Amino acid sequence: MKTDAIIEILGYANGNLLPVRLVLRDGSEVTGVPSSVDLHPTAHEVFLRPAGDDDTEIGISLTAIVSAELG
Repeated sequence: MKTDAIIEILGYANGNLLPVRLVLRDGSEVTGVPSSVDLHPTAHEVFLRPAGDDDTEIGISLTAIVSAELG
């Protein structure tokens, strides 16, 4: 999946408080609601809140994501 498509899905999910399922380069999967998508070249990452855990945020580099889907 191309980075532009991943960013589009993450941006839509972030704006609508929808969960996403991400598959990472190492084969692991992460599910959560994006709290922010930072496209600045020095950051280039997404922050997710795992389902059911509003006190935790996970930062993931956009380059580590191979696919994203609403979920």
